[in-house]
Amino acid sequence: QVQLVESGGGSVQSGESLNLSCTIHKYIYKSHCFGWFRQVGGNERAGVAAIDLSDRTEYADSVQGRFTISISQDNTKNTLRLQMNNLKPEDTAMYYCAAGPCFSVMGSIVQKTTPRLEDVYWGQGTQVTVSS
Repeated sequence: QVQLVESGGGSVQSGESLNLSCTIHKYIYKSHCFGWFRQVGGNERAGVAAIDLSDRTEYADSVQGRFTISISQDNTKNTLRLQMNNLKPEDTAMYYCAAGPCFSVMGSIVQKTTPRLEDVYWGQGTQVTVSS
């Protein structure tokens, strides 16, 4: 069974950094994409960054130049990371890692839409809080 487990969230001051990790177990679809989304309260999840296994990346305009997405693989799992630098209070949100078809995961960032929740595998979320 596919399982995504996030870690690395926390509370920081404006201008500081955090590094989120997501361990992805038993994901067999090598043509798919992986990404990070964030959600504030009852709003829809918004795309932050996405990557495919050729290391093609896409970023939301609001994080371009501050956040870096990366992925590594071994025989049993993928590890997805999001290095977040120069954090701002508006980055405060619940962050979710995601895995799924590229038209959903990466396409949603390019088109500034939200993927259908049932089309994508999701982690449980990790809270990031940035205070001014």
